[in-house]
Amino acid sequence: MSDDPFEAVAKVAIESPCVLVCSIDTDTDWCLGCGRTRDEIARWTSIDPDARRAVMALLPERMAVLEQ
Repeated sequence: MSDDPFEAVAKVAIESPCVLVCSIDTDTDWCLGCGRTRDEIARWTSIDPDARRAVMALLPERMAVLEQ
C-alpha cells in the first residue's frame, strides 16, 4: 500500500459537476462551466459528500442566472 495521499484520493470516486470549462464570471464569481465559486472548487475534494450535494443543489439555479 502506498503512503501517497494523492493516490488514495484518486481511488475514491468523487462526484463533480466540472465540465472542464474553467472560467470565472466576474459579476457572480461563479465558474461559467459548472457554477461553483472559486472556494467551492478549491475545497471540493476535502468537503464531505453532504456538503458537495448541498452545493450541487444550488448549481442549476446558478447556471440559469449565468445563461441569461
